[in-house]
Order: sequence, then structure tokens, then C-alpha cells
Amino acid sequence: MINQDYDLIVIGSGPGGYTAAIRASQLGYKTAIIEKYNNLGGTCTNVGCIPAKALLDSSEHYHDAETRFANFGIQVKGLSLDVKQFFGRKSEVVSQNVAGINFLMKKNKIAVIYGTARFLSNDRIAVKGADGSEQEYQSKYTIIATGSKPISLPNAAIDKKRIISSTEALSLNEIPATMSVIGGGVIGVEMASVYARLGTKVTIIEYAANLVPTMDKELTTELKKILTKSGIDILLSQRVDSAVSDGKKVTVKYTGADQKQQEITTDYCMVAVGRKPYTDGLGLENTSIQQDDRGRIVTDATFRTTAPDVYAIGDVIKGPMLAHKAEDEAIAAVEGIHGHPHHINYDRIPGVVYSWPEVASVGLTEEQLKEQGIPYNKGKFPFSASGRGRAAGDTSGFAKVLSDPKYGEVLGVHIIGARAADLIAQAVTIMEYEITDLASSTISYAHPTYAEALKEAFLAASGRGALNM
Repeated sequence: MINQDYDLIVIGSGPGGYTAAIRASQLGYKTAIIEKYNNLGGTCTNVGCIPAKALLDSSEHYHDAETRFANFGIQVKGLSLDVKQFFGRKSEVVSQNVAGINFLMKKNKIAVIYGTARFLSNDRIAVKGADGSEQEYQSKYTIIATGSKPISLPNAAIDKKRIISSTEALSLNEIPATMSVIGGGVIGVEMASVYARLGTKVTIIEYAANLVPTMDKELTTELKKILTKSGIDILLSQRVDSAVSDGKKVTVKYTGADQKQQEITTDYCMVAVGRKPYTDGLGLENTSIQQDDRGRIVTDATFRTTAPDVYAIGDVIKGPMLAHKAEDEAIAAVEGIHGHPHHINYDRIPGVVYSWPEVASVGLTEEQLKEQGIPYNKGKFPFSASGRGRAAGDTSGFAKVLSDPKYGEVLGVHIIGARAADLIAQAVTIMEYEITDLASSTISYAHPTYAEALKEAFLAASGRGALNM
């Protein structure tokens, strides 16, 4: 049976998918969303951003109670970790967010179809339910928002028992004595932070010469110092040769620049070497949709694929795999379908590492400016000189501004410090609306705040003073 009642169908209910569905409904389109799992929200809500941040916050509270509270005159006796509640709270947070998405679907009269979607042609979709039954759907427009999945190394295959991905690391329900992490990107650093704070001896093994290699090198160098001080061993410029589990332990063999192979044996090994577009079983071969050499769906500037009236957004297309990037693309795609296209400036999409202190970045890095031969001024201000930082005991890190020497245009902002994830929004606004470094420093900032570090960095970049490092 073919159901032709929908104007627009979204495949995938992650941040990009549910945002697209909501906006389409608001614009008057009769909309349906298809989700293969039992819960809406995709990776971000269920096994990604939200649960990871819940564990990061919980582990930071425990770590503070254990190591920092005494400095504030707060004595904690008999401190212990309720492992069941630790992971249970994470699940509660996920459930609350899923419930919120369900509410939004009902509020906006969006039909939710549970099952696995598969294209039969450019304009026909079959959805196979949990009971094996199949229903066909047609709509005028389709948006693919199926997201991504973790990459598994051929010599370190994920078994979901001892060799795990971030998905399993979110629900271990125990605090292991030791853990190795293959990959020092955002996911690897965040999950390493969670377990290290709880007492696990963590070792990060990274192929590149820096942690989070896409970020400004000064940021990641500072991050390495802070993480090392917290007890995490960080091995850079190391090629992983193999990871083998005996059912109780995992032995990872790796080789450095000296070509000498070494090994480490830990209770668990988490593989966090990146993600790839998730299009398995989507039936793209039955359509005229094209993919590039990395499996990403090819789209134009309006997110239209090579199939008529089929669009794609989020992790499944080119660009950084970020929830907020998918949300922005969702709005742009639907607005474009509705006849009001708008441009997304990908240089204004911030990246964040939710360690503590947090790391956040937007725009060009200092390395990129040097490579492109672009002249720049640099202003830095340390959180150790921040009144708010001292009061809160958060003095690690700095704010760094890179700007054009002639016109004062802000080219990049890079922060490692308390609440960097929130502070970066100000930098995005300043860059989006082309406010100069000097103008950014002359507006009023509340005192004392962490944001004042940004003010001083803007002022330093403008050449008008401030405390430089």
C-alpha cells in the first residue's frame, strides 16, 4: 500500500532531522519523520552529545569534591561514587530530552514513523517495521538526515565488549582500573576526561602530532599539559598496529617515529578515530543520488542531492560532523524548499571540546593564517589574570584573538578555559557581523566575568594594550 499524504518526509530524527521536520511543519508542510530506532533524537540525544555531557558534568562534580572543595573550605568526608546512580542519571537526562522531542513532534503535528527506511526510487520510500511489515510512502520532498556511525580500525575491530566505541563507553556501568583510548580527537579526549576523573588510569594514543589536530595548536598544546597534569598519559605521533582482546584485557601495540613497537594492556580499549556517513541499507543505489569517495552524499549549496526534490543534511554530507551544523543546515534546506534560501558560513561554525577547562574555537587557526600567508595580529589574555577566574579557582587557559592588522577584522578566536563553550558564541556573533577587534573591546562587559578575558584579548589584538602573554 502506498501512502501519498505527505508533503515532506525526513529520514532520521537527530538534531538535523527533527529540526527540519519542525520547521517544515511550521511552514505549512504536512510532514513525517522516519526513525529506525525506538527513540527519537538520533546519536546526539541517545548515545552522543547529551549523555556524554551528562557524564562529563557528573564526573567533574565528583572530581571537584575529591580534589578542589577543601581549598574553598568545604570538607568532604567519606566521599564515594554511586556507580549505578552515576550512569542512571545520564539515562534520566537522555529520557527527558527524548520526551521533549516527542512533545515537539506532537505539538507540530508531525507524523512519526518507526522503522527502517529504504529508497525504492527517487520518490518512493519503503519503511520496514519491527514486526517485518513494510509500508511504502511518497512525498513531494525528502530530506536525508541519517547521521554517522563510528569508524572501526581493521586492526582494532570493535567487539562492543572490551574493544569499544564511545557508545559502549557511555554505559559501561563500572569504573575500570585502566583504559586505553585510540584517537585523541574530541570524542577521545572527552571520554578520557570522564574516566580519568573517576580514578581510571587512561592512556590516549594519537596518530597526529597534536591532540584534536583540527584546532589551533596553542590550544591543544595547553590542553595536553592540563590533561597530563590530571593523570592522563598522552602518546602522540603513534601508529596503532593492533588491538587484541583476550576477553578480560586488551593489548594495544603501537609504533612511534623511532619505528620501535611498544604495547600497553588495559581493561578496556576505546576506539575513537572518527565517524563516517551512515547510509547502510538506505537503498541509494535505487536512486540517482551520488556519493563522493568518502561515502558522503553529494549536494549543492541548497542541500539538494542529484535526485530531484531529495535533500541531505548533517553528518551524511561534507563538513564538520556537529549537531549544531546539522541544525543550521536543516533550517537552510527547508527554507530553500520554501523559496527562501539562505547561506551558511561554515567558517563561523564553532568547534568545542567539553573537557575541563573547555576548549572552543571559531574561524581560522594561527597555523592556517601562516600557511595562507595572511598577515595577522594576535592578542592573548590568561584566565590566571581574570578576577572571576581567581574567585572561582578556574585559572587555567587563555583567550586568543587573531585579527587583520589593517581593518581590525576578527579572523579567528580560540579559547581554552572555564565556560569556553559559552564564550565562543560571542566570538561567532562578532565575526558574523564583522565587528572589529577594537570595537569588540570597547563594549561593556560585566565585572567580574570570564568574558572579560575575551575583552582583553580583543584589546590586545587591536594593538591598544591589555596584558599579553
